[in-house]
Amino acid sequence: MVTVYTTGPGCIRCKMTKDVMTKRGVEFVEVDIRQNAAAREYVTEELGYSEAPVCVVEDGTGEDHWSGFRPDNISRLAALANGGE
Repeated sequence: MVTVYTTGPGCIRCKMTKDVMTKRGVEFVEVDIRQNAAAREYVTEELGYSEAPVCVVEDGTGEDHWSGFRPDNISRLAALANGGE
């Protein structure tokens, strides 16, 4: 599972990330950091990001995350989600 932290509908990179994930079959949960103070603190303080979207892969390591529109990372996740296609 992937969590996509966004800054709402006005964020073009957030929309592109969500659209490509949906198209490629990557399941995700969206969290709007403008509406969720704890999520905003997690993204900015714990992960150290200042730009949205921030994508966190829930793989148990806590190490797989990135900021911005990253088609390369989405493709990697899509390959995993689709059995290595």
